[in-house]
Amino acid sequence: MKLRLSVVLISMALIGALMGCKKEPTPNFHFEYFGYEEGRYVIYDVIEITHDQKINQHDTLIYQLKTKWGEPYIDNQNQEGKEFLRFIRSSPSEEWELIHKWHGVINGIRAELIEENQRSVKLVFSPTYSKSWNMNASNLDGEIGCYYRDIHGETTVNGTFLDSTLVVETDWVPNQINDNRAYEVYAKGIGLVYKYYKKNRYFDFGDPEVGEGKELYYTYLSSGVE
Repeated sequence: MKLRLSVVLISMALIGALMGCKKEPTPNFHFEYFGYEEGRYVIYDVIEITHDQKINQHDTLIYQLKTKWGEPYIDNQNQEGKEFLRFIRSSPSEEWELIHKWHGVINGIRAELIEENQRSVKLVFSPTYSKSWNMNASNLDGEIGCYYRDIHGETTVNGTFLDSTLVVETDWVPNQINDNRAYEVYAKGIGLVYKYYKKNRYFDFGDPEVGEGKELYYTYLSSGVE
């Protein structure tokens, strides 16, 4: 009887030890929001507006943009990154024209985009409402604070339903002279799907016409891998 009880106690101890050694689940950083996959492309409708009241000019450009993650490479900080190719065309009937070869990297918990040697922090993983960061932390430009306004939310962009998105907002505060706001929407497995950028300045309070500035809007059309 004592032997049987000892066996039972030993068995229970072993089970407890095994349960205690159970591995914790691997954290999910949600890197998929960056769309960081070789061959992954996204096509947008773009509206670009430039204001310059000094020369009475308010130019509007409408075109299509295609971005594509290209081949891996090792950058000057000995990190593995990928080419980020940008193509434009005036209409769907035209051929794509390569205009930029930028680069991107996931640097620890930061997704960074290098535009003409200017490195900016686009996302910080894993996304939480408590996170905030300086977009220009890796360059010499002035600080632009960013934070997550929405996390893992559902949205529809240009008729396409997206079941998991992030909204990254800047901390620009508009006032009576400066009409500034910028935010970006990222979809899991795709990357950037919407961009809203407005940085306009009025020369005088109450002036109905923008004095100078720029507006830029990307709207998702389609995506895939090629």
